[in-house]
Amino acid sequence: MKVSLNWAQYHSNVDINSVGTDEILKLIGAQLGEVEEVEYWGKKYDGIVVAKVISCDKHPDADKLSLCRIDDSGVVQGVDRGEDGLVQVVCGAPNAQAGLTVAWIPPGVVIPSTLAKDPLLLEAREIRGKISNGMLASPAELGISDNQDGILEINESEVGADQAKPGTYFNKLYGNDDVVIDIENKMFTHRPDCFGILGVARELAGIQGLEFKSPDWYSKREKLTNGNSLPLEVRVDDPELVPRFMAVAMSDVKVGSSPVWMQAGLTRVGIKPINNIVDLTNYYSQLTGQPLHAYDYNKVAKLSENTPTLVARQAETDDKIVLLNGKTVGFDAPTIVIATDKEPIGVGGVMGGSDTEVDENTTNIILECANFDMYNIRRTSMKYGLFTDAVTRFTKGQSVYQNDRILAKIMSDIVEQCGGKQASEVIDIHSGLPEMQKVTVSMDFINSRLGSGLSAQEIKQLLENVEFVVDISGDDLVVDFPFWRTDIEIPEDVVEEVGRLYGYDKLPVQLPKRDLTPVDKDLIQTTKQTIREILSRAGANEVLTYNFVHGELLDKVGQDRGLAYKLSNALSPDLQYYRLSLLPSLLDKVHLNIKSGHNEFGIFEINKSHCNDYLGEDGLPVEEQRLAFVFTADDKLDKAKNSGAAYFQAKTYALYLLNELGISSIFTSASGHNPKLNVSKQAFAPFEPSRTAIIHDTNGEFIGEVGEFKSSVRRKLKLPQFVSGFELDVSQLTKLAKPNQYTPLSRFPNTDQDISLQVTADTSYHKVLEAVKEPLDTETNEHGYVTQIEPVDIYQPNDLDRKNITFRITLTHHNRTLVTQEVNNVMSRIEESVKKSLGAIRL
Repeated sequence: MKVSLNWAQYHSNVDINSVGTDEILKLIGAQLGEVEEVEYWGKKYDGIVVAKVISCDKHPDADKLSLCRIDDSGVVQGVDRGEDGLVQVVCGAPNAQAGLTVAWIPPGVVIPSTLAKDPLLLEAREIRGKISNGMLASPAELGISDNQDGILEINESEVGADQAKPGTYFNKLYGNDDVVIDIENKMFTHRPDCFGILGVARELAGIQGLEFKSPDWYSKREKLTNGNSLPLEVRVDDPELVPRFMAVAMSDVKVGSSPVWMQAGLTRVGIKPINNIVDLTNYYSQLTGQPLHAYDYNKVAKLSENTPTLVARQAETDDKIVLLNGKTVGFDAPTIVIATDKEPIGVGGVMGGSDTEVDENTTNIILECANFDMYNIRRTSMKYGLFTDAVTRFTKGQSVYQNDRILAKIMSDIVEQCGGKQASEVIDIHSGLPEMQKVTVSMDFINSRLGSGLSAQEIKQLLENVEFVVDISGDDLVVDFPFWRTDIEIPEDVVEEVGRLYGYDKLPVQLPKRDLTPVDKDLIQTTKQTIREILSRAGANEVLTYNFVHGELLDKVGQDRGLAYKLSNALSPDLQYYRLSLLPSLLDKVHLNIKSGHNEFGIFEINKSHCNDYLGEDGLPVEEQRLAFVFTADDKLDKAKNSGAAYFQAKTYALYLLNELGISSIFTSASGHNPKLNVSKQAFAPFEPSRTAIIHDTNGEFIGEVGEFKSSVRRKLKLPQFVSGFELDVSQLTKLAKPNQYTPLSRFPNTDQDISLQVTADTSYHKVLEAVKEPLDTETNEHGYVTQIEPVDIYQPNDLDRKNITFRITLTHHNRTLVTQEVNNVMSRIEESVKKSLGAIRL
């Protein structure tokens, strides 16, 4: 963002330059934004003076050259002068004539337009036998515009009688003694008002403690009049993308060059002068941050069906526009185009089309002052590689409240400078302007965050310096922010504003008081870390996959992609949906790892999953904390090493994890299992119900599922035969986990004894285990035994309706060695208990 200090001062009611350029640069860097470059324009015109052409005669040896004798009041030293004190200059400009006031570049001075590339130092030289002392400069040579058709004519009416006197230094004219500061754009991303020089002028006053007042034409809403000499229709097809669109037709405009001061000012901030109409739109765009556009009314009329029409709509297939930069570009939705009722003529908020540009033959125009969705403009700019000043401003979100004020001002200037007349009503299309809300903030809220001791009156003055309206109500400030400040929404925004305007360097350099009491541990995070350590000890490897998956992966594992959140701006085509569970992501990695030579492995992941019909009380999606695990071995290793079903391998890991967490678990068959919630159905979808178990704790709390996967899943994901896994609810693990307690080892030897029990085939292992544990717990309480029970064998012949289960019982005592009779008593008590409760027979 290039800021002309002369522009800023011209539109300011206070002297913002009195502190000097160096101090202004320091204040900008500390309280406004990073300074990238500073251009001292006055130095570019050092040595160039105003002169008057006294005589202008034909060169005797050249038809297109003239011999001009000029008066500079004798201020330039070291040049040849005639007896009358005049200096001779050879000039080839067609408009050279006696009586003109011109800009003279004397010998020994560099031509300004050459400074940036290859500086050209003038000297007195002979041209066709006549000495020329320097040159009379054109606007192009002075770096004011591209016009090199003739020498610059300095008009007293434009610069004033004093500055038009011969001998005046040229850098005093047209604001050329200017300092232009280039401020880094990203510093103003949230401040659309600062993409206008008027907004920066206000900030420069505020950070100096000066009370700024915007010009009346900007701060006060003027009533717009109507005209009816030219018909005009305007339509907005998508109000969400075009929140406000204003347009008006003007007739009888005289298109020509804009005033030299305007051309010079635009050039200093990097804008190429075109003509008086276009220059005015660019001038007010730079001044206010609100881009404007002018169309040739007659050209629009020829491209319209009947009445000249402007339509703001989304691009349609095959929409092509020849832009002002000469390129022909095809656009598609959701790009906003400005069109007639027949064809597109410009890209809304980006660039106009060449078919309707204002040129020297234009007599009637249409002025457009609109707002566009900033995100849409950015997408359009990036997609088509169109980067303009309008894009820079529209992607910051201009205030919709300033359009009518700026449109009224430029209409007034066109009437005054270009002879135009309002020829239609001012069309203003919007679906209701949002009401601006006041922000209430307490004194303590501000001072406690800044570490300051500002009074209410001091804060009020700081904010009112930049045109806020502040009411003091007890300890509260009721802040009414101006219409151009679209970034003020919450109390913290006011705190930031007060701190910046006051100056962060003035705040006390000390740390604020804070409570050093340690925060409570996050139990979820603690559980996750514990799970990682347990499974790593068991030989599993943790992986981290994307939270997003391809829709085809959901299909392959039998999940409903309609229940998954779909991304509108996916990172890649392979990452379309939020995943419904973690297992599909792990299963998708099995085949690749086996191909890479890893023939046996266990992998796990701890992460989140989402389901679009599983919402919390606040209406937001619930992020389910999940743990997924997969164990697999390739088919060759499976036959050589693994025996039995893969289910038991995953169950072993699950049991180890749960036991380490201190959770007593129950595994029940998943045959006939029908989860109630969709999120649970999706987690269960990859499993084969007949080879899967549902895991609960002893109180019936659901923990997860463990088992083997459907044959269709194995086939589609190219999985080996020996593969199984589980998916557990980490929140449940956190709730059910018990802290590990240290138990010292006994100094006395253990006693191990096996017991085999025969039960009916339909008696579950868990029931038998519980029946064995009950008398063991009783013995422990009565005699102080330390007991341990572990399964040894389960045997069931195919032709019998009974099965044998063997347990190994380990008994220890901390104070003595157990004798045989004590062990036998424990085993007998177990035998009696299981016989009574289950009808079991001890073998």
